[in-house]
Amino acid sequence: MPALRGRAVSHYLAGELRYACYLFESTLDELNRTGMHDPDALLLLYTGVIAPYMDMGAHARAAQAAEFALALAPQVGDPALVARMHRSVARTMIAEGRVAEADASLAKASELYRQLQIRTELANCHWMRGYLYAQNGELERAESELREAQAMLSAKRAALYTSQVNVELADVLHRRGKSAEAAILLHEVLGDLSPERGAVHSAGAHRLLGIIAEDARDTESAEEHYVRALSLLERAGAAGISPTCAGSSGPVAPHGPGGSGPRRLPHGPRPPHGPRHHHLGPAPAQPRCDGPAHAVPAPLGWFLGRGPVGPAAQFPAPLKASARPALEREPVQAEAGCERR
Repeated sequence: MPALRGRAVSHYLAGELRYACYLFESTLDELNRTGMHDPDALLLLYTGVIAPYMDMGAHARAAQAAEFALALAPQVGDPALVARMHRSVARTMIAEGRVAEADASLAKASELYRQLQIRTELANCHWMRGYLYAQNGELERAESELREAQAMLSAKRAALYTSQVNVELADVLHRRGKSAEAAILLHEVLGDLSPERGAVHSAGAHRLLGIIAEDARDTESAEEHYVRALSLLERAGAAGISPTCAGSSGPVAPHGPGGSGPRRLPHGPRPPHGPRHHHLGPAPAQPRCDGPAHAVPAPLGWFLGRGPVGPAAQFPAPLKASARPALEREPVQAEAGCERR
């Protein structure tokens, strides 16, 4: 099960959000359908699927997965698994505005990781607390937490995570009036990431550079960064974040560079396509197992997209024919209430 989670996380970090969800959900569906009630395995999977759900804007599904994870926690004896659960669940609480509960959950995770001496995960807790404080307007505390995470991750040579933290830190620096420092940090991030590696955070860097340029009244540069951000998010299928960029580019796009009159962005939002574009499929049957029943969110079905078809070896075999949705099903959309970051 850890190997499968690692595979799903690698696709998630590469920006293949829907495919990562497919891997998590198809395995959850299989475990619950066959009655193989393994609390450790279920907790590992429900915890892992929260992040791609959030990035896709599927907040209700993320919250549901968090509820199942919390219910499973008392049956799990591995403190590292429980710590990871607290950290992941905190993200759904932040999205729901439950600041105090999220902070408490992160404090529990931090204490467990400190006892276990797992410094990379402890750094991730500092990262999330920094984001939490930033969302709550406590920018000085946010900067302190994010710099702590940055230092710890750099020491561990966790390059991708360090770049991701730097995007969050740059946002806080800009909001504190340190835009020049933020821009330098963001350009360093873009030098370390690529569309194939950290697409969502590359988009975040471009979005923030667009905001900085817009504040400096450089509308042409701002629009260029916003368009790049939208393109990266569309490619990654990050529906939950794409509206953020569209919203950010609003003041710039309607007038065009230099106030030349209304026009549309050259690459507006459109449904992604290709062999790894996954759509929502039907909900699985009620699971039967000896332990407590844990309903699973409806699985993200898979199908060959309308774009160029890749090698068949890229696709895992479906669990059953009925698990594949019709091509006409609607793709995952950002749910109402997505926060602007």
